[in-house]
Amino acid sequence: MDNLHVFILAVVQGLTEFLPISSSAHLVLLPRLLDWPDQGLVFDVAVHCGSLIAVLFYFRTEVWRMLRSWTRSLGGGGSDEDSLLAWWVIIGTLPAVLVGFLFQGDIEESLRHAWILATASILFGILLWIADRGAAHRERDEYSLTLKDVLLIGFAQVLALIPGTSRSGITITMGLFLGLSRRAAARFSFLLAMPVILASGVLQAQRMFVEVRPIGWGELLLGILLSALAAGLCIHYFLRLVERIGMLPFVVYRVALGGLILMLLY
Repeated sequence: MDNLHVFILAVVQGLTEFLPISSSAHLVLLPRLLDWPDQGLVFDVAVHCGSLIAVLFYFRTEVWRMLRSWTRSLGGGGSDEDSLLAWWVIIGTLPAVLVGFLFQGDIEESLRHAWILATASILFGILLWIADRGAAHRERDEYSLTLKDVLLIGFAQVLALIPGTSRSGITITMGLFLGLSRRAAARFSFLLAMPVILASGVLQAQRMFVEVRPIGWGELLLGILLSALAAGLCIHYFLRLVERIGMLPFVVYRVALGGLILMLLY
C-alpha cells in the first residue's frame, strides 16, 4: 500500500463507520473498483481502532459520567439516568458480540459477496427511509429507553453482521422506529459503537496473526490517525445536522450505491 491508498481507505472508513451507509461495503468495494490489492486484515483492524478513538474522545464527558455512575451503582450507591444508560449500552451490545463471536467467520465466508452488499444497502436503506418519516417532530431522547427498546436495538444490531447493512444504519433505524428523535437515535447508536468496535477489534486481532502480507507500522499509524480525524469530524457534523437534513440523503446514497454495484456485476 502506498500513502494514497492508506489516505483514501482510512478516510472513507472513518466517515462511513458512523454514517448510516455501511463502512464494510466501501472497504470491500473500493479496492475492487480501483484495482488495488486487498488492504488486509491488519489494516482493517487499525482503521477501526482509529474510529474507536474518535468516538471515545467525542463522548469522553458522557462516557466518564456513565462509568462513574455505573460503578457507584454497583457499590450500592444508587442508580441514576447515567448508570441506567450505561447498562443499556452493555445490554444492547451483548447480542451482536455473542453472535459475532460464534458465527463471524461463517458469516464472512458465506455472505461476503458483492450482490449481498448491494441488496443489503438498498433494502436497509429503504427501511431507514420508512423509519425516518415523521421523525422531525419527535423529542424522545436516549435516556427514555426501556429494556424492551434496548433489546430490540441490540438484536437489530446483529443484522449488521450482514455486509452492506451498516451497524449505525440499522441501530438508528430501530431507534427511529421506537420513536426516538434523530439525534437521540444517532447518539445511542454511537455509544453502542464503542464496545462493539472494541470487541470486534479484539476478535480480529486474534486472527490477524495469520496475516501473510505484513504491513508497515508507518502505514498503520497513518491509517489510525486519518480514520480517527475523519470519524471525529463525521460524528460532530452528523449530530449537528441530522435533525435538519434527516436520513433521506443517506437513503438516496445507499440505493445509488447498491444500484452501482449491481450494474458493475451484471
